Amino acid sequence: MTLQESNPLWIYDTTLRDGSQREGLSLSLEDKLRIAKQLDQLGIPFIEGGWPGANPKDVQFFWQLKEEPLTQAEVVAFCSTRRPNTTAATDPMLQPILAAGTRWVTIFGKSWDLHVTEGLNTSLEENLAMIQDTIEYLRSQGRRVIYDAEHWFDGYKRNPDYAIKTLITARDAGAEWLVLCDTNGGTLPHEVGPIVRDVVEKTRVGIQASAISNQPSAFAPQLGIHTHNDSETAVANALAGVMEGVRMVQGTINGYGERCGNANLCSLIPNLQLKLGYRCIEDDQLGRLTQASRLISEVVNLAPDDHAPFVGRSAFAHKGGIHVSAVERNPLTYEHLEPEQVGNRRRIVISDQSGLSNVLAKARSFGHDLNKQDPTCRQILDRLKDLESEGYQFEAAEASFDLLMREALGHRKQPFELKGFQVHCDMLRGTNVQYNNAVATIKVAVNGEDILEAAEGNGPVSALDTALRKALQNFYPEIAQFQLTDYKVRILDSGAGTLAKTRVLVESSNGHQRWTTVGVSTNILEASYQAVVEGIEYGLLLQSPEDVMGEVARQQANSTSAG
Repeated sequence: MTLQESNPLWIYDTTLRDGSQREGLSLSLEDKLRIAKQLDQLGIPFIEGGWPGANPKDVQFFWQLKEEPLTQAEVVAFCSTRRPNTTAATDPMLQPILAAGTRWVTIFGKSWDLHVTEGLNTSLEENLAMIQDTIEYLRSQGRRVIYDAEHWFDGYKRNPDYAIKTLITARDAGAEWLVLCDTNGGTLPHEVGPIVRDVVEKTRVGIQASAISNQPSAFAPQLGIHTHNDSETAVANALAGVMEGVRMVQGTINGYGERCGNANLCSLIPNLQLKLGYRCIEDDQLGRLTQASRLISEVVNLAPDDHAPFVGRSAFAHKGGIHVSAVERNPLTYEHLEPEQVGNRRRIVISDQSGLSNVLAKARSFGHDLNKQDPTCRQILDRLKDLESEGYQFEAAEASFDLLMREALGHRKQPFELKGFQVHCDMLRGTNVQYNNAVATIKVAVNGEDILEAAEGNGPVSALDTALRKALQNFYPEIAQFQLTDYKVRILDSGAGTLAKTRVLVESSNGHQRWTTVGVSTNILEASYQAVVEGIEYGLLLQSPEDVMGEVARQQANSTSAG
């Protein structure tokens, strides 16, 4: 675990422990192992794995990593100081920590006198003894210790002398890192700098020795910072701490964490490395940051934040025509860094605010050769604006826009022709039974042959989708791989009541790629039908190996899938 260049920072990830405390987030053992391996590949030096002994899953996690160790990261066990009025050597809580077998252990203790007297119900002197005894015991057992000063900033603001004493106690007991925690997330950036400077002055932290040396100095550990996002300043607070000498930054991928979350490492790492010149991970690892962010969001079963800085799908998206025109000439006009540096990509968004530059850029991204002098380009733009005024939304349905362009260019190959459909819905209610069912009948033509097919579903859209697949599957067996993965309905003019126009977005997948199509109608079934039909048509386009433009579309869908 070495950083070769000068000016290194040490990233400490706590997604597996602090991040998993987010409401609605639950990790299995397999999930934790997958995330740990992803973080290891990303080059994160410290990965906090959990609290051994707190639950069987965390115990199994550390056992599993003994069998399949990570390649470069230090896995860290987490625990509190010993209980009041006992000794660390006899406290059973610390035995699973030692059994986890990690070289590093993070211990948290109380910095705020209020928590000592009200939370622990003990004396300020006993709290200092708990910090000292726990760290000294772990050191005697060959462990290297990171001390997390819980509620540090709140404690300092209420009783600075006592808060400083807790750090000095941890320092003298042998902790190699002293981490200042903004546990409640209420501190602001302008407060962080002066407090960190005072800590350095009064504890001599970080002045002489590196905490990564083989013989760390008990008199000069390094400073770390751990911030929460309750005031929307977690990243800013961590940056402020680094500017004053902090050398370990703790956080989570995508900012997951209790309440409003933790400092987001997906924002911190690029800011530290690309903006402030610190070395956190290797450049090629930084280029995989977006992929890691989205993979971990899939593992925890939370939708990626499209608008997240650096790694969000919209982080380098351009919608306004003037913006697109400028970015096409020089990306620096509207981008603060190259998206590829963090593994992201530039996107040109199509909407009613688009100009010819948007259409040209989007056409190129799908492999269509257009120029401003081509009248087809203006036809596409006019058709786009007409449809958007009717309620279509192509920035969220790029597959439908690609089909629109292909039609204007005369390249749209119709794999089937729609003849019509009918849907019949039943709802039966009994004393103990509620039965909902829908039957769809659909007629299509393929290569001049009419096919009439019917299917049941647990709703009208499901029945339509199933009937269409049954009608086409003999001609296009690859349809069996297609799945409808998301279905969104938006009422566009709610004042019209049940006569309101409806927009439906359907996301489809073939197991490797995802694409989105759109339909609009005052009839929700008609809108759904439009979107489902285009979804199947576009899926067939992606599967068509002889279609050159289809290959470009496949690459585009692959990129969308990664995003």
